[in-house]
Amino acid sequence: MKLITAIIQPDVLEDVEIALAQAGASGMTVSEVSGYGRQRGHTEVYRGAEYTIDFIAKVRIEILAAEAEVEGIISIICESARTGNVGDGKVWSSTVEDVVRIRTGERGAEAL
Repeated sequence: MKLITAIIQPDVLEDVEIALAQAGASGMTVSEVSGYGRQRGHTEVYRGAEYTIDFIAKVRIEILAAEAEVEGIISIICESARTGNVGDGKVWSSTVEDVVRIRTGERGAEAL
């Protein structure tokens, strides 16, 4: 099992969600996060004064999936979240040792 984590721009979340649903992804967790990568924030002008915004609003998606589904899910996220601009985000996967469904006590692949 793998945990797929993606940090994407908030305005492409709906596109990613629709693409994953069409591909049959069973569920995901979405969190609003803020941070920066290479772009190191940006500056904005408000009432004539310039302000530096260090942290940029992003969305974090987490999906627990079987190993066979990982590459497909990562491809779908990349294709539907890509705008071609700096700050499109990142996707990575991590190995998950065990999962337990709290309601039934099922473990491993059955808990997905």
